[in-house]
Amino acid sequence: MNQPRFCPSCATPLAHIEALEDGGPKSRLRCPSCDWTHWNNPTPVLAAIVEYGGQVLLARNAAWPAKMFALITGFMEAGETPQEGISREVKEETSLDVSEVNLVGVYDFQRMNQVIIAYHVVAHGEVSLSPELVDYRLYDLPDLKCWPAGTGYALADWLRTRGHEPIFFTAAENEERRRGLAS
Repeated sequence: MNQPRFCPSCATPLAHIEALEDGGPKSRLRCPSCDWTHWNNPTPVLAAIVEYGGQVLLARNAAWPAKMFALITGFMEAGETPQEGISREVKEETSLDVSEVNLVGVYDFQRMNQVIIAYHVVAHGEVSLSPELVDYRLYDLPDLKCWPAGTGYALADWLRTRGHEPIFFTAAENEERRRGLAS
């Protein structure tokens, strides 16, 4: 993740400065001139396990390798609840209408400094992908495999609620998936 280099208030170069906070001393990027602090709080990201016609829809982002399919995700916008946000994201990305939204859980994704709020949604309509997505697949629950990252753990937790013990990609399978290698 890119860190800011200059103070947005006075344009002074930022420095790692230790200061006393509620939890004790903490080093953060701070402005030595005006004391502005870069808190580096995680960004809330919404994820949807989309149930469509009794199957789960996974999609592939245009920037991803050919074998990588995952949940529908997107950033929460100001002025909307997480439930409204995930319904909006599903509509924007797939053209599907959401009739049911249920919280699955909250997951950390520290590599991207994000907190993922995952939902199971029931969707209806005709799939039409946004330009951001290039493909989708529908899976029966026993055919789903989970990946070892935030949204993959959400999918695993949801599968357990449906009576299915999740199966995770092996390290080699996940690497093949991530790199888009042919089978």
